[in-house]
Amino acid sequence: MCTPCCVSQLACCCGSAACSCCCSCCPQIKQSTGTRIMYALYFLLVTIVCVIMMSPTVEQQLRDNIPFYSDMCEKMKAGENCKTLVGYSAVYKVCFGMACFFFLFAIFTIRINNSAGCRAAVHNGFWLLKFMVLVACCAGGFFLPEEETFLQVWRYIGAVGGFFFLLIQLMLLVEFAHRWNTNWSSGVKHNRMWYAALAFVTLMLFSAAVAALGFMCVFYTDHEACLLNKVFLGINGSLCLIVSLLAISPCIQKLQPTSGLLQPGVISLYVMYLTFSAFSSKPKEIVERNGVNTTVCVFSFNSETESDKKIVTGFGTVILFGCILYSCLTSTTRRSSAALRVCRNSEPATEVHAQTVSLRHDAEENRTSGGQNVMYDEREGTIYSYSYFHAVFFLGSLYVMMTVTNWFHYDDHKIEKLLDGSWSVFWIKMVSCWVCLILYMWTLFAPMVCPKRFEA
Repeated sequence: MCTPCCVSQLACCCGSAACSCCCSCCPQIKQSTGTRIMYALYFLLVTIVCVIMMSPTVEQQLRDNIPFYSDMCEKMKAGENCKTLVGYSAVYKVCFGMACFFFLFAIFTIRINNSAGCRAAVHNGFWLLKFMVLVACCAGGFFLPEEETFLQVWRYIGAVGGFFFLLIQLMLLVEFAHRWNTNWSSGVKHNRMWYAALAFVTLMLFSAAVAALGFMCVFYTDHEACLLNKVFLGINGSLCLIVSLLAISPCIQKLQPTSGLLQPGVISLYVMYLTFSAFSSKPKEIVERNGVNTTVCVFSFNSETESDKKIVTGFGTVILFGCILYSCLTSTTRRSSAALRVCRNSEPATEVHAQTVSLRHDAEENRTSGGQNVMYDEREGTIYSYSYFHAVFFLGSLYVMMTVTNWFHYDDHKIEKLLDGSWSVFWIKMVSCWVCLILYMWTLFAPMVCPKRFEA
């Protein structure tokens, strides 16, 4: 069993074979799924490296525990205590290499319709060689000339790319809300219990949104300060009410009979979350009361130890990058990419055909070599767009770069302060609230403007 497994792993690393686990107890995996997981692992690995580069704590631990650390840094010509390998400039260079890697593959995989060609074989295999290319790209960023000019230009490119990645995230959320409502509404025709479930979930969503609004009114406003918080709470709360009324208005119901309160419930709760996140990211406001400087409009967790703060920061960081990875993977199916073009029809014919063929040829497309079974499900047609997949990861690389370095407040930033306040993060999250609401309103009015795109 060991020898066939080693052979299959060697074929995966240096050939076009799909990767799989050595354990035969693992469930069957599709080639398309395994490929996306491998690219996600590459993405996650580079992200972890970037986090380490922005962490003085990790740098100090390496300096204290690695023998001859200073000598090793000097031999690598990385400066005193490897200064060139840490900080925001190092993160920019590493993410530049990762972005170049995915950008080149986005161009390389244009117009691939099945996994039979040599370009598809490169996309789905040769993982060791591609890993070496990725490492070379990331290392090459440290040898670019005109470092100051590069960092300044790349910063603005990263900001634009990060914004587009945020836009994709918001569009996926809107598409998810519509899909959820459509699926549950269609279930009502067969079982009335679906209607009760739909009503219950909708009630819970709006209850949570109203509770969040009340929570922020109590803890993030003050009678002497925090004017922006009061204004934006009023604006965002009003906009959520408006889109909820629009969703059940007669003119919208006429064109979209399945439109209901579930979608605005999802959007309203997400907008409240973004608003809370924006308020938490805003620099603290201090008011003098009774001769003492008092911090206002901040919810205190009553944590007195530094370890508690590190746990909260670490947990928030894991959630943040988990959402980034989820967005990269879920936005690359043909159905999701169709939704990003504001088209909520059924699954594209190519995807349906590919899934049908994969089921028909399930037995002949399985591989068993002493390990996990792999189903080659893309011989007749690709399940997802290879080029679009890499393009999303390219934008995700830019978003990670800007997030880890705290966007435009990068000079003295540390990863331990990722969740601390800065005005750039505040405005990015606040604008994201409005973009999300505008996108949802557009999906309500789009059938009036572009009726042919929404025909079944």
